[in-house]
Formats: sequence, structure tokens, C-alpha cells
Amino acid sequence: MYSRSSEPVRFERDCPAVLVPQGEHVTLPAGSIGYITQALGGSYTVFVEGNLLRIAGQDADAIGKEPPEPLELPAGADDEAVEQLVWKQLRTCFDPEIPINVVDLGLVYEATVVPHPEQPGQRRVEVSMTLTAPGCGMGDVLVSDVRDKIERIPTVVEADVELVFDPPWNRTMMSEAARLETGML
Repeated sequence: MYSRSSEPVRFERDCPAVLVPQGEHVTLPAGSIGYITQALGGSYTVFVEGNLLRIAGQDADAIGKEPPEPLELPAGADDEAVEQLVWKQLRTCFDPEIPINVVDLGLVYEATVVPHPEQPGQRRVEVSMTLTAPGCGMGDVLVSDVRDKIERIPTVVEADVELVFDPPWNRTMMSEAARLETGML
């Protein structure tokens, strides 16, 4: 397990969480005590009673943290500006166990901004991504995180995130910085 911190934390309210790496949704009761082991991309990985759990950014208040700020896009921004913000948002999606974003891990194969077919002036983003292993229990959580973060972008009303396994992921898809970080040279 990678550790970015070991900040103690007490849950101020009941809080939805996801068990890592199983991907099972649970609720941590108010008063639970643990440690933040990773705080990246607006979400938190916490260690509570022998378990690793992921806390979504919108529930940051449960552990005394601020939720992420709303995203802004200049008025009249074109598709290119939206696409740049899409890639910026993708870089805020982290595997709860690995402190590397999904872009640098090489998990995102494609992200395309298109006009929404039924809502003039609105956009849809189509993402094709994979996982480091097909049986990863956190797959649904990562896909949901990608979708949620992209749909926070102004003018984006839908993110279609497709999980694919062809081509299969391998470490050569990682950025050089990610390979250095994980020691996978």
C-alpha cells in the first residue's frame, strides 16, 4: 500500500464508502476512527479497523475536509477547451491503492467531446478506458469516478464511459513518470 499521509480522522456522520480492493459499498458509522492514507484527486483512501476504504469527494465533510470546488468554463468555450478540461479532470481520477492517475497509468484509451444529440449547446463525452487487471474489484468505482468528474464540467450533460479490455493493459502504457513512481521501468 502506498501512503501519502497518515492523518488521523474521525467520521462526523455516517458516510458511504467503498471497500478497497473488493469494490463493495458500505456505510461507515459516525464516530468511526481511522487514518487517511491517500488524498488525491478530491477523494480519500482511509484505513479503518483493518480495512482500506475510498471516500468520494462529495463526502469529504464527513472527515472534516472540504468538498471539491465547482468547475468553471469560460462563456462560449469551444470543444477544444472542453476537451482540455476533460483530460484535466481525468488526471484527478486515482486508483485508491496506487497514487497515480488513470491517464498516467495508461488506462484511458480515448476521450472525445461531441455535441449532445438531443440538447443543443450541450456536450457528451465518450471515454474508452481499461483496468490494470480485468477482475479488478474497483473497476466500477473507477468508471463511476471518471463519469462523475467529467459530468461536473459545465456544458457536459453526459459522459459515456466504456470499459474495454482490448488491447489489454500492460505497463508500457504507463507514462515514464508513472513507471518511475512505481518502479516498473
